[in-house]
Amino acid sequence: MFLVDIKQFLDRDEQKDLLRFLTAGSVDDGKSTLIGRLLYDSKLLYDDQLAALERDSKRVGSVGGEIDYALLLDGLKAEREQGITIDVAYRYFATAKRKFIIADTPGHEQYTRNMVTGASTANLAVILVDARTGVITQTRRHTFIVSLLGIKHVILAVNKMDLVEYDQQVFEQICQDYRDFVTRLKIPDLHFIPLSALKGDNVVKKSANIPWYSGAPLLKMLESIYISSDRNIIDFRFPVQYVLRPDAAFRGFAGKVASGVVRPGEEIMVLPSGKRSKVKTISTFDGDLEYAFPPESITLTLEDEIDVSRGDMLVHPNNIPRTSRSFEAMLVWMDEKNMDLQNSFFIKHTTQTTRARIERLRYRTDVNSLRKSDADHLSLNEIGRVSITTSRPLYFDPYMKNHQTGSFILIDPLTNFTSAVGMIIDRVAGKENRGQTTFFSAKKRGLSPIKSADPIVRPWGTYQVLHVEDGCQVKKIVVHPGQRLSLQYHHHRSEHWIVKAGPALITVDESETTVAAGGHVFIPKEA
Repeated sequence: MFLVDIKQFLDRDEQKDLLRFLTAGSVDDGKSTLIGRLLYDSKLLYDDQLAALERDSKRVGSVGGEIDYALLLDGLKAEREQGITIDVAYRYFATAKRKFIIADTPGHEQYTRNMVTGASTANLAVILVDARTGVITQTRRHTFIVSLLGIKHVILAVNKMDLVEYDQQVFEQICQDYRDFVTRLKIPDLHFIPLSALKGDNVVKKSANIPWYSGAPLLKMLESIYISSDRNIIDFRFPVQYVLRPDAAFRGFAGKVASGVVRPGEEIMVLPSGKRSKVKTISTFDGDLEYAFPPESITLTLEDEIDVSRGDMLVHPNNIPRTSRSFEAMLVWMDEKNMDLQNSFFIKHTTQTTRARIERLRYRTDVNSLRKSDADHLSLNEIGRVSITTSRPLYFDPYMKNHQTGSFILIDPLTNFTSAVGMIIDRVAGKENRGQTTFFSAKKRGLSPIKSADPIVRPWGTYQVLHVEDGCQVKKIVVHPGQRLSLQYHHHRSEHWIVKAGPALITVDESETTVAAGGHVFIPKEA
């Protein structure tokens, strides 16, 4: 009977959805105290944890002998001695409705990279504000980082309401100041709550001290915010992590579904080869699935024996990611050594690694004021927009559309240290801008073929020049099935190829890529 109860409990727990959230705020806004109070009032602490908390509160506590809830999170010796959070502290807990993973992130500006690490997987952010000081510079900085990382749900928790006599006007003024600021950012779901972490007001239970607040307490708010629609279930992306071949009878491709949904029988395309097959089975440790969606880890088997390797990506043929060796990204610099545009890096994107260079630093963003300024480098914890070129084409989506295929890290090849994390904005790079602008302006005019531009026959297919303007040619290509096309850089012009019939296997600078029918290939003018 006991084993049956355990199994039922685990089955119920498995059905709960998981919310990852972070807490952020200025120094002494009460982040760690809030999480400690949340765990304490929810009765989610074990007896030994309670005993240790009471003992540590008397020894190193900062609230005059009472229970110091922050000690549940501030685990490093340096944190307890200084009364601040330095590293990211993670805690797991569950209620009857939902499972949670909390990331308690540091508030100091010099630990911005730690906050970015904690926020990288979060669905929601709880940003704390001291009711006595209101919205300050660090509040704006944390909100900007949350927006940059694409977190859609934000709760502004106005803490220490007990120190302002639970004044409603103070709360409403802070809310208005914050709304005025976030109108400049992309945060679609915003909530406000007055509370006191130290006293427990509106943390787990509604507070009698704040009768004018009609909303839910923090825990209930965390349980009810809807996050399922945040996942991208439209664009199927499956970066292959391992090729499994335990015996001659089985060949599967293991990885995590980055986005979209896949089912047995569906046609897939392998990038970069462009080869197609159909999904035979979706295998897991617990058996085969009828469908898979993010972030499930699965093994796909295909109906045909085609070449698939680690770093390849499986997609639906009618919905392929962008392909380019150049793109723009927002970069958070995480290395103590300053950025040097002369250096090259390894770029880790999904499951592939290749060489990359930062071609240009377009601007540096002041995370406190959001002002953009010219710069020739980024230092530790600084954020800027860059143009990046890779040695092989990457298959990606803009970060705001797909966090998994739109993010990457840069690795110093000499130290193997993570130099930066990046969020892809688009594939537009500086040396491609001119050709793209020409193409789109010509497209508005219909892209009529130039006079006597008849299709030119080649062994691989045909092409036709559609437009010539400002050092750029636009060409339409038809590639015969199974044929490959090698494109070259030119000193005097850039080229924009439109694939009329495909998929086309196209090689640029010894890197082969697949472009589906209707897709485009930019060949920038050679520097």
